Amino acid sequence: MSWCLAALFGVGAVCFAIGSLPLFFDHVAPGIVATTFLVGSIFFTTAAYLQFHETLTAPGEVLPESDHPRRRPLRGAPGRIDWWATAVQLVGTVLFNVSTFAATQVDLGVVQERRLIWGPDLAGSACFLIAGWLAYSEVNRGIVPRPDRSVGWRIAALNLVGSVAFGAAAIAARYLRTTDEPANIALVNLGTFVGAICFLVGAVLLPVESAKDDAGHDEELRSGGPGSTAP
Repeated sequence: MSWCLAALFGVGAVCFAIGSLPLFFDHVAPGIVATTFLVGSIFFTTAAYLQFHETLTAPGEVLPESDHPRRRPLRGAPGRIDWWATAVQLVGTVLFNVSTFAATQVDLGVVQERRLIWGPDLAGSACFLIAGWLAYSEVNRGIVPRPDRSVGWRIAALNLVGSVAFGAAAIAARYLRTTDEPANIALVNLGTFVGAICFLVGAVLLPVESAKDDAGHDEELRSGGPGSTAP
């Protein structure tokens, strides 16, 4: 599953990174650029759904042998903090599907663009930011950064930074406009590119995290540790 998620998130991130490059953005037909972002958003949504489904079947602890239960963001709330993170992320990817699909249409008026492109884009970025913060707070266990040298912490930190960058791009598109353009294209492309690269690196690290977790579990089994079934 980690390899599948890495591939899906990675392809989506590459599409967003390529679509935001000036060399591509300025020399390729707008329809192709918009379709590139749409394809990337579909890969993101597929990966987000699989990740959410995986969370539904996950054990109640961070690891089966862990003494630290997963935290709930709200007392009595459905699921755990990882459930909320993946659910909100999935909503964000669907909103990106709406905005990127609308961007492929060439006959939208100003009001329609605000409702179908800029609105969902801003809301989707907000969802990504919330999901990134929830995932990071679970791994980091607090507001102040506490790097524990784990791959999981690096992935959560990269995804949070990528979400901030996506949010900055959405704000630049919606509010920080120049006088002769409908949006601040330079800031939009920069935020989108930085966010995409962060998500790409985080995706690449997913199989690394799984491999290290498996190696640690195997070592405990050999040594008769907490995860061992040895007598």
